[in-house]
Amino acid sequence: MSSWQRLQRMTREEQRDMQDHLLQRYVREQLIPFSPFYRELFKAHGVRPEHIKTVADLRRLPLSQKRDLLPTAETPQRFKQFVLQPDAAAIRAAWPLQKKLPLLWQKWTQGAEAVRARIRAEYAPCFMTFTTGRSAEPVPFFYSPHDIQNLHETGRRLVDVMGLETEYRIANVFPYAPHLAFWQVFFAGQATGMMALSTGGGKVMGSSGDLRAITRLKADVLIGVPGYVYHLLRRAAAEHMDLSSIRCVVLGAERVPPGMKTKIVALLQELGAKDVRVFGTYGFTEARMAFAECPTPGNDYTGYHLYPDLAIFEVVDPRTGEVVPEGHDGELVFTPLNARASTVFRYRTGDLVRGGLRHEPCPHCGRTVPRISSDLTRESSLKDLQLLKVKGTLVNLEDCAVLLGGMPEVEEWQIELRKKDDDPLEVDEMTVHLALREGCAPEATAARVRETFHTRLELTPNHVEFLGLESMLRRIGMETEMKERRFVDARPKS
Repeated sequence: MSSWQRLQRMTREEQRDMQDHLLQRYVREQLIPFSPFYRELFKAHGVRPEHIKTVADLRRLPLSQKRDLLPTAETPQRFKQFVLQPDAAAIRAAWPLQKKLPLLWQKWTQGAEAVRARIRAEYAPCFMTFTTGRSAEPVPFFYSPHDIQNLHETGRRLVDVMGLETEYRIANVFPYAPHLAFWQVFFAGQATGMMALSTGGGKVMGSSGDLRAITRLKADVLIGVPGYVYHLLRRAAAEHMDLSSIRCVVLGAERVPPGMKTKIVALLQELGAKDVRVFGTYGFTEARMAFAECPTPGNDYTGYHLYPDLAIFEVVDPRTGEVVPEGHDGELVFTPLNARASTVFRYRTGDLVRGGLRHEPCPHCGRTVPRISSDLTRESSLKDLQLLKVKGTLVNLEDCAVLLGGMPEVEEWQIELRKKDDDPLEVDEMTVHLALREGCAPEATAARVRETFHTRLELTPNHVEFLGLESMLRRIGMETEMKERRFVDARPKS
């Protein structure tokens, strides 16, 4: 693994040379010898290790995706085929002499059991998380001790990119769950020595308990899901609490809509905080790492700063799977360079990015690592509904979330899809449920929502209905669900 201080200032040519070398070695020494799924996939497509010499050669390889991980009647534990499984014969056949010599020396001097322990420390699963989602069965993803060390390293890098001080105290309000977001924060604290309190979010202590813990800790950093963080701060403002200690807010697990950062800063100013920085982060279970924005005076969206020694990202046309030109919109594809245990390769994330990848130095921090545009539609946010036809129009419901989440007069919202009169043969209807900030006019807000949806999405809601804040919080399951229920499709299933 490269030194992060050196890596983040490498030229693009130096990064590409490094990735070419790491990719060759990873395919030759790890993926094809030890991965049952990719060994068979590459064999079926006539791919041999010597075919992969540069990053550009990735285009010759087939893409894999979430459905490849899902169980079938023939292979109910298909996820095991993605776990790297070295054995003595595969190691002898795949590894070069200079890589095998240390093992031979250790066997001669310490015995065969010492060698087995060394291999286990690199490859044996010791920790597990799961993919999220309600429409498909969660898939387990395993970490070896080697992968845990990578999680420590990416935690250190996140702290560095966001410019957090190691003396800061962290309030982690992500839900307790075997999901990447919670554990990336936990291991970042372990790696940097930062004081971190994990509350488990609303389902464990409730918002009142979380706020008491944050004030007692005098937290410098608040980390959690955007909707729940905003809910916490709104409740703190209603109770006139002192949260002046907070310097930074880190948002993850969901897209951060334009306007959300502004709302959070305004609330914290009411609570006594000054010069608050708000960061978005991006990560997904299959990557087993997360990426962050860097700080700016105006909390601009700077893009997620990547780690080119740990992974390669491509952007492809979601329909054809072909790589698109730099800076173009498309779907993110992920290839690891240093993964063990559960490993995907040239993997379609399902996440759509507007503006693609950026390779020029960051104008804010000067780092030269690639960046993913912050304008990202998370596949996990669309898992239930995806792109839907509503009233004959193909709608990306994530765009609805961005519009409503960015409206200053809207406190909470939910979109419900039904059939007119609940008749399966009737037309689709969309109802937007809103809870407004105190003093905002319902009629004016309804008109603005209809006009904004019509202009931006070419779709006008049939109904805009208003609820009190507490009723809306119960409706979306703010402190009872793992994720808020922002979209409800109540149309009869065909």
